[in-house]
Amino acid sequence: MARTLSNMLPLGTLAPNFELYDVVSEKKHSLQNLKGSKATVIFFICNHCPFVIYINEQLVKLANEYGKNGISFIAISSNDIVNYPQDSPDLMQRVANELNYPFPYLYDETQEVAKAYDATCTPDNYIFDADLKLIYRGQLDDSRPGNEVEVTGTDIRNALDCLLNDKENLNEQKPSIGCGIKWKR
Repeated sequence: MARTLSNMLPLGTLAPNFELYDVVSEKKHSLQNLKGSKATVIFFICNHCPFVIYINEQLVKLANEYGKNGISFIAISSNDIVNYPQDSPDLMQRVANELNYPFPYLYDETQEVAKAYDATCTPDNYIFDADLKLIYRGQLDDSRPGNEVEVTGTDIRNALDCLLNDKENLNEQKPSIGCGIKWKR
């Protein structure tokens, strides 16, 4: 299983705007109409990556727990579906429905959004504040498939708790590790 590290976009970066197709609602949505009043969490994921499959349940828990606090969650898949058909929009929709994703699952067909966010792997996680300034990027927690560490979402939970309690997040922000985004050739 290949391991790719996230690029760690500089803190304070403004979230690039986008308008993408949501496979769940079957409508286009922009960042502006999906953003949360307190924060917006964006994760780049896909259907087939073992790292994403390993944490999917925790992503759903996070969105269900923190979503009622003015925090919006958005999932984006940017993989090349010609060479990786298991990540196609119809299968994205199936996965979202099977797992009861409480967030939109957007399809980045051109891969321009992944490039704008400097995303490199799945999962690649970002938290933006109410002004859409980056306050966290990196791993969900220390768990990885096969490393015997429980999936808790500790790193992202800490970042969100700091934001909600108006405290500075002093914890080290570690890169996410996952499958490389499958770029078009």
